[in-house]
Amino acid sequence: MNSKIVLLRIATVPISINILLRDQLKFMRENGFEVHTATAAGADSLEFVEREGVVHHSIPMTRVISPLQDLVALVKLFFLIRKIKPSIVHTHTPKAGLLGMMAAFLCRVPVRMHTVAGMPIMEATGLARFILDQTEKLTYALAHRVYPNSLSLKDYVDENYSRFKSKIRVIANGSSNGIDTNYYSPQQFAKPISLPVDSFVFAYVGRLLKDKGTVELITAFTKLHEDHSNAHLLLIGRYEEDRDPLPIDIRDTISKHPAIHAAGFQTDVRPYLAMSQVFIFPSYREGFPNVVLQALCMNLPVIASNINGCDEMIQNGENGYLVKVKSAEALYEKMNFLLANTDVLDQLSRNARTSVVERYDRKIVWNSLLLEYTNLLNELPR
Repeated sequence: MNSKIVLLRIATVPISINILLRDQLKFMRENGFEVHTATAAGADSLEFVEREGVVHHSIPMTRVISPLQDLVALVKLFFLIRKIKPSIVHTHTPKAGLLGMMAAFLCRVPVRMHTVAGMPIMEATGLARFILDQTEKLTYALAHRVYPNSLSLKDYVDENYSRFKSKIRVIANGSSNGIDTNYYSPQQFAKPISLPVDSFVFAYVGRLLKDKGTVELITAFTKLHEDHSNAHLLLIGRYEEDRDPLPIDIRDTISKHPAIHAAGFQTDVRPYLAMSQVFIFPSYREGFPNVVLQALCMNLPVIASNINGCDEMIQNGENGYLVKVKSAEALYEKMNFLLANTDVLDQLSRNARTSVVERYDRKIVWNSLLLEYTNLLNELPR
């Protein structure tokens, strides 16, 4: 591209850009874009501004329903867009999608794009489900294109929002950012936690809350440990108190069980993955979970819920196993099977990395998105 094109990427909270879009914005900037970001305030924004070289704007958005604050955020987004005049507004996460698409539509931004990842509506009921449904419909109506970040999530969106089917696309083979296959590769790391030599280690990376399957994971592991005293579980992630918190008894088990090791949030999960034998991902819903790609890239077999995204990355019996959602018993059975069958474990490990590298390397995703930006700028009416 010969001249700078202003691109505005919007997410509700800064960690979404800092973690989920790492290095992608720098790539876009190096390919002719003047990149701006907008999120709620937070320390993560300082990190990605320095790394990506973008111009950041703080907008007071929250992930919960808050009509007055949402209105303030909408007004601020409207005036921000009027000021920087982006040719493309690309949003992520439900709240940022709704407010960002509304503001971009009101400002007649030439290209309006929204990425769909994990959809809260899949687990919502009652009034919350109705509100989320209306939010999705309005967001899709105002966007020129909607991008589920997995093929199976696209099927869900096509089925439930069929009136917008002509707008629905998947970038490359799925994933919002792909994976840096050089960074996530089998290598030696200093062990961050000291465990006995004969330990068999299961790892989980993600937020610790109910809809990530934490209750089922702890239930399955405590049963497993009764049979295998050498089993250990690493939990890499923070608790969340503002939505779907864990029951008190589960938190007590995590804090008191001698073989459960809660490491909290970590900026680099590789040392924890490197000391593990199996990765567990029991989430109830996802778009396209990056942590599963990271684990596979480091030769870890994965036991994951049979949900959107995971069903595209995991091939049963080849690089891991898919299990029934919300089933502690199904998790226990596969965890016990791999702990007891090292020959199967070794074969899955050998297959894990190769199943990812050719389809989900981040350069594949970035170049596909760059082409999408270029095509939309050329094709859509002004």
